[in-house]
Parts: sequence; C-alpha cells; structure tokens
Amino acid sequence: MRFKLRPSEDAFYDFFNQAAQNLVRGAELLTGLTVVASAETIQSISEGLQEVEHANDDVTHALYNKVNSTFITPFDREDIYRLGSGLDDVMDAMESAGNLVYLYGLSEIPSLPREMAEQIETLNQLARLTAEAMPKLKGMKGLEPYWIEVNRLENEGDRQYRMLLVRLFSGEYEPLNVLKMKEVADDLEEAIDAFEHVANTVETIAAKES
Repeated sequence: MRFKLRPSEDAFYDFFNQAAQNLVRGAELLTGLTVVASAETIQSISEGLQEVEHANDDVTHALYNKVNSTFITPFDREDIYRLGSGLDDVMDAMESAGNLVYLYGLSEIPSLPREMAEQIETLNQLARLTAEAMPKLKGMKGLEPYWIEVNRLENEGDRQYRMLLVRLFSGEYEPLNVLKMKEVADDLEEAIDAFEHVANTVETIAAKES
C-alpha cells in the first residue's frame, strides 16, 4: 500500500479555483472593449475589472494566510506562493489594461485595432484553459495538454503583439493615441505572459509530485 506523505487540503485547491474563475470573469469583461463602446460603457468595464481584481486580492491574501497557518501543505509552500502570485499577476495586468482604456479616453477612437481584439480573445482562451486546469491539481493528472496549449497560445500572443506594433506605428493613428494604445497592448501582453508563468509553475509542481 502506498502512503501519502502530504495531506489533501481542499482549501488550497479551492483558492486556486476561485482565482482562476476570477480570471475568466476579467477576460470576459475585457471583451467588451473590442466593440464600439461609449465612455460610460468603458467606465463600467473598468469598474467591473477593479471589483474582480479586489476580489482576487482577497483570494490571494486568504491563500497566503492559509499557507502561513498550515504546518504541512499539499505541495511545496514556495510553489503555492508562486502559483497564487502568478494568478494574481494575470488579474493585475488585465485590470490595468481596462483601466487605461478608460483613463486615456480611448472610447473616442472608432474601434480598437483588430490585433488588440485578438490579444483579448487569446486572454479569454487562456483564462478558460487555466480554469479547467486548476481542479486537476488535486490529482495531478491530465495537466500536460494544458501547459502545452498555453505555450502555443503565448506564442500566438507574441505574434499578435508584434503585428499590433506594426499597425500602431504605420501612421494610421494620431501619435498620442499610438502611445496610449501601446501601453494598453503592453499590459495585455504582460497578462498573456503571466498566464504562461502560471502554466510553467503548474508543470514544475506536477514534475515534483509525480
């Protein structure tokens, strides 16, 4: 008979699941920026993202408190911190992107570049993948397709970002709007990269626990 040396602590997995669901909500809110929207609508999206970001901060803090108060954790506490922090980094970057669209008044532009909409769609795919993967952490099975697909989508996100830069600097937009949109694009790219960091952490955990 094989004995388990680590406890099965459901609270940790619950926190990861909650954080991943927050990322799904955040990415869905960002989708509202890909259509022609009024300043009021963009403000509402920004405020919604702030609410989700605050909720995710609460989840992250509760996770850290749980780690600090638990003698034996389901897997290495350093990896728990890293995974929780990575999920939080994704949400922070998405919230920042939505907030900048509102603060910079980008509703005055007829529509955001197609490549930026593609970045947001990539974020939606990554969020759903991550939300589907988190429940599998408890059994550590069936996770390899997750990090492989995340890596593919991150590469696609890099391509979208480069193509967006080409378009932004093509002369199609006013110079000031170019600078504003590049900051938004940088945040979206940061969120995509952060999803890959989460997947890399999950891969590390799975390798240690196998």
